[in-house]
Amino acid sequence: MKYISLMGATGSIGIQTLDIIREHPESFRLAAFSAGRNIRLARKIIAEFQPDFVSMQGKDDAEKLKAEFPGIYLSYGGDGLSGVATFERSDIVVNAVVGSVGLKPTLEAIACGKTIALANKETLVTAGHLVMDAAKKNGVALLPVDSEHSAIFQALQGEKAKNIERLIITASGGSFRDRSREELKGVSVEDALNHPNWSMGAKITIDSATMMNKGLEVIEAHWLFNLPYEKIGVLLHRESIIHSMVEFHDSSIIAQLGSPDMRVPIQYALTYPDRLPLSSAKRLDLAEIGKLHFQEMDFERFRCLRFAYDAGKEGGSLPTVLNAANEAAVAAFLDGRIRFLEIEDLIESALNAHVRIANPGLEEILQADLDARNFVHSLLVKRN
Repeated sequence: MKYISLMGATGSIGIQTLDIIREHPESFRLAAFSAGRNIRLARKIIAEFQPDFVSMQGKDDAEKLKAEFPGIYLSYGGDGLSGVATFERSDIVVNAVVGSVGLKPTLEAIACGKTIALANKETLVTAGHLVMDAAKKNGVALLPVDSEHSAIFQALQGEKAKNIERLIITASGGSFRDRSREELKGVSVEDALNHPNWSMGAKITIDSATMMNKGLEVIEAHWLFNLPYEKIGVLLHRESIIHSMVEFHDSSIIAQLGSPDMRVPIQYALTYPDRLPLSSAKRLDLAEIGKLHFQEMDFERFRCLRFAYDAGKEGGSLPTVLNAANEAAVAAFLDGRIRFLEIEDLIESALNAHVRIANPGLEEILQADLDARNFVHSLLVKRN
C-alpha cells in the first residue's frame, strides 16, 4: 500500500489521479490533498476517500469543511499546501498544482525524503538547479507525470545515458495548429480552449495553443534527463499517439505510444518500477488509426517555443521570468483583457526588461517571479 499526498486534487491531473486511486484501492490510499476554491468537489473527495489531512486555498472554506468533517485535520493557504507535501504518513507526493506555487512545497517534500510524482512543469522551469540538487542530496526520486517526459523516462529504462543522441518531444500543435499568425488575431478564449486531442485545464490548454507548454517541457526535460538543449528537439505530431522518443547514437529510436490519456503516465509514476492494469484506458489500435503525421516546428509561427529555448540556454533567472510572465499573460487572456497574440508580446517584454541573475537562490527566484508578474501587470494597466 502506497500513501499519497495529492497537491491540486480538484484540477485535471488531480481528478485523474483520483481515478487511479479509485481503480486500485488495494494499492493506493489518499492520505492528504490540497484543493483551490472548489469546495463542492473537495467535499466529495473527502467523503469518498476519507483522507487524514486536507488543505484549501481559503480559510473560510477550510473552516466550513472542518465543521462538516471534524475527524479530519483541515488547513489552508501556503502553510496548508506545505503540510500536504510533507504529511508524515505519505510515501508519494503528486504535484498537480498549476504554476510556480508548486515550487516551495516540492522542495519541502524533497527535504522530507518523499518520492515526487511531478506534473507541475513550473517547479523545474523556475528552479531546476535547486530542485535537482535537493533531490540528489536527499536521495529522492523525481518521477515525471507529463506524458512526454514519462514517455522519455520509459524509453530510457535499461539504457545508458552516454548512448543518448537526442530527445524528441512531440507536440500536438494545440488548438490553432492549422492557423497562420494572421488568422490568430481575432481568436476567442473559447477557440483557444478547444484542444483537438487532450482534456486539460484552462491554463495548460492555452499554453498548448501558444506552444509555451512545449517550451516549458523542453526546459523540464533539460533538468530531468541532464541533457543540453542542443540535444532536445520538438516535433509536431497531430495524433498525440507517440508521446515522445529517444534517439541513440547507433541511430536507433525508441518511442512510447498510447492513446492520449493522462491516467496512463500518472499511474506509471505511482507504480514505478512496476505496472498495474488500467481497465479504463482505451487500447491503441494502430490499424484503426492508419497513419501518423509529423512536421518540423516553425519557431517564427510559435514564438513562445523560441522564447523558451533562448531562456533555457541563457539559464539563471531567465526561465523564472519566462514562466511568471507567461502565467500573468495567460491569466489576462483568460480574463478577456488582452488578445491571444499579445501573450507573446508581454512575455517578450518581460524577458527583455529583466537583468539576469546567473545562479539565483530560492529568495532571488521568488523575487524574480514576483517582479516579472508585477512588470506584466504594469503593462496591462498602461494598456487599459
